[in-house]
Amino acid sequence: MPFDARIVPSFSWRPKTMPLAVARPDDELVQFFQEVFSASEGSAAGAVIGDLVHDLLELTDGEVHVFRSFRERNLIAACLFSPLRFPEDPRRVVLLSPVAVEPEEQRTGVGTAMLRDALSAVHSEGADVAVTYGDPAFYHRVGFEPITTENVQPPQALSMPHGWLGQVLKDQSAPTLRGPSKSVPRFDAPDLW
Repeated sequence: MPFDARIVPSFSWRPKTMPLAVARPDDELVQFFQEVFSASEGSAAGAVIGDLVHDLLELTDGEVHVFRSFRERNLIAACLFSPLRFPEDPRRVVLLSPVAVEPEEQRTGVGTAMLRDALSAVHSEGADVAVTYGDPAFYHRVGFEPITTENVQPPQALSMPHGWLGQVLKDQSAPTLRGPSKSVPRFDAPDLW
């Protein structure tokens, strides 16, 4: 049975992780992120990430894209992309954050497969560059490379600069972008960085 599929309303399977543009909070998705982060980083971190996902899903202009993977009918992985604007650079940039994989599904390849599908989808929708802030060992598997804050300015000061990662989606090289960046307002919170 495929692990990177999304259940559609008729309960048939699609062979790949599919994007889901969300215009309102989705309690199941918020709870999923909260539980996954609580299991790995504690309940306080779980609450912060659950609130972050809730707030990102409230954006009604279609800027946030959600990708989900299911095994049978159970959500096992999910990620969100939001715009990261560089007014001085013409390229379209997306911020990948957050990403969650069910603890018992970690190290099985489900997260890697979902991210590959998701990156391909956002590239086909016009994104030129993807950036994220996380574990370099994990994100390297899907083409992210370390970037410096001089080459790609983050929207806030980074507490762990080694976790600032990016890729040019057409060739998976590390990007250089001109000027300061501006995230969606929810990422303006310094404690997320």
